[in-house]
Amino acid sequence: MSSFWGPVTSSTDCCEKNYEYSSYIAEFYNTISTIPTILLALIGLINAYRERFEKRFCVLYVTIMALAIGSMLYHATLQRVQQQSDEIPMMWEILLYMFILYSPDWHYPRTMPIFLVLYGVIFAIVHSVVRFGIGFKLHYVILCLLCSPRMYKYYIYSDCVSAKSLGKLYVVTFLLGGLCWLCDHVFCNQISRWPINPQGHALWHLFMGFNSYFANTFLMFCRAQQLACSPKVVRLMGVLPYVKIEKPKRQ
Repeated sequence: MSSFWGPVTSSTDCCEKNYEYSSYIAEFYNTISTIPTILLALIGLINAYRERFEKRFCVLYVTIMALAIGSMLYHATLQRVQQQSDEIPMMWEILLYMFILYSPDWHYPRTMPIFLVLYGVIFAIVHSVVRFGIGFKLHYVILCLLCSPRMYKYYIYSDCVSAKSLGKLYVVTFLLGGLCWLCDHVFCNQISRWPINPQGHALWHLFMGFNSYFANTFLMFCRAQQLACSPKVVRLMGVLPYVKIEKPKRQ
């Protein structure tokens, strides 16, 4: 099928046949698989606003929605500009996680957001000019690893079973999503010859959508505990967990 967007200019082309279902969508399954991430982030945003959490969580959910929309544009077009609309929000998201995780114990509260904002802006400018390729992935992994010790600390100090289950779901979805991404990337030649493509990258999107939702919900619970807001984990329609709080009354 002919391509509406022209030849591929992105640095990455996943293991899915291009323009198989439409001349307007390069990778059909990789494009539509970001929709659950948008819906989950919207649910999280509504809950964060309704429960009057700090603005950092609303910004985080908006960033995740921007990331999912950027990823949708990227996989639909496989163009370099749209690839940046996927990768730059990824960096902003991880910088927000660093702020949420480390800011409670930061001795100079104003310096951290200023530094992270400048870091994110400079990265976006440089990334729009220079193609990092594997360098971007290594950079992103390093920042994720910097967040891991703090997440583990929050997990081991939590005494709520429901909150710890969110931490476990976060790890499980990350491992499953990472396995799907790795298989899709490493074994693409073999998978391409199968009668049915399992769409590993699309599954990566699906798992990471839930992964970010569980991570955010867990961090909201921990932050509410720090602020003595008596958080509890409840379930939407008995399935999807979210955090409900009671803010302490002023004396």
